[in-house]
Amino acid sequence: MNKNFISRRDFVKTTLAGTVALAANMYPFTNEAVVSIVRIKNGDVKLAVKEAIDLIGGPKEIFRNKKQVMLKPNLVAPMPECTTKPEVIKALAEIIKDEGKKVSIGEGSAAAPGFNVKDNIQYRTKKPEILDPMQDFVFEQLGYTKLANEMDIPLINLHTGKMVDIDVPNGLMYDKITVHHSITKADMLVSVPMMKTHSLATVTLGMKNLIGVYPGSVYYSVRSFLHDRAAERGSEGIAYEIIDMVRASKMGLTVIDASSAMEGNGPTDGELVDMNLIIAGTNPFATDLVGASVMGFEIAEIPTFKWAIKSGFTPASLSDIEVRGEAINDVRRNFKKPFVVPWQSINKFWGVEEL
Repeated sequence: MNKNFISRRDFVKTTLAGTVALAANMYPFTNEAVVSIVRIKNGDVKLAVKEAIDLIGGPKEIFRNKKQVMLKPNLVAPMPECTTKPEVIKALAEIIKDEGKKVSIGEGSAAAPGFNVKDNIQYRTKKPEILDPMQDFVFEQLGYTKLANEMDIPLINLHTGKMVDIDVPNGLMYDKITVHHSITKADMLVSVPMMKTHSLATVTLGMKNLIGVYPGSVYYSVRSFLHDRAAERGSEGIAYEIIDMVRASKMGLTVIDASSAMEGNGPTDGELVDMNLIIAGTNPFATDLVGASVMGFEIAEIPTFKWAIKSGFTPASLSDIEVRGEAINDVRRNFKKPFVVPWQSINKFWGVEEL
């Protein structure tokens, strides 16, 4: 356990009882529900990423008519054991650049010791004078500054800078979300999470990774303020916050870094397991469903999935997904479950004080 980073926990009790009318302009998951699972052989991450992309249509098709692509890793904290590996981002960046597209890497990390974590206490803050050096520190510690310099790729701090509002079609929580302007300049957002359990959301995969797109200068770092507002509206397992950002963004590809994964009390305090997998898909929900199934989770265990189905996301089951490459049953590992407690039981002491 890293004593400088405290896990967030949530407990969710919800059912799929009842029906929800589908809105005409909800997030249009028109992408074919095809997901690839590829084994990383002999440590060759680049080859596995390429195979995973090829199995779902190939880069020419996936990035057709796209000029600018943003890669969004999960860099929750400056801890390499619980963040997206630079090798996966590098492999994707090379594929995209080979297609003649512009590539950027964007992130708004949650916390870092010495910035918004002091004496084992996590603080919320909107201050650029804290968020800017914090994000630089996280990029540097995790090897992303070196990667960006070597590949001549811009690193974008999604916490601060020029902000714009984007519409949320039939939002569960917001009608509009404020984001860094680079999010709207990109033609596609590629979510590249590390496969992990999560003490708020049960699992953190491609859709959950977009919580890092909420800028700290607007919604505070560590997003406790965001989760407070969502909980007031009835969000379970931070589902509302996730679904709204997925609906509002241009999320067109998910590549799950399951080279190593985290089970138990993720996203930072769990145990690492070697999975040696890359999972990819152009349908965000389908890709997460496959990833969670590989981890041994059922749809009903994950609040975001249940609310996504209620909100009209498709496919609604694994049987509606074409899995290419490895079969789920051949790579499945039943992960240790995270310990979850209600958000409302910890939000009186976690991320409450402001810097």
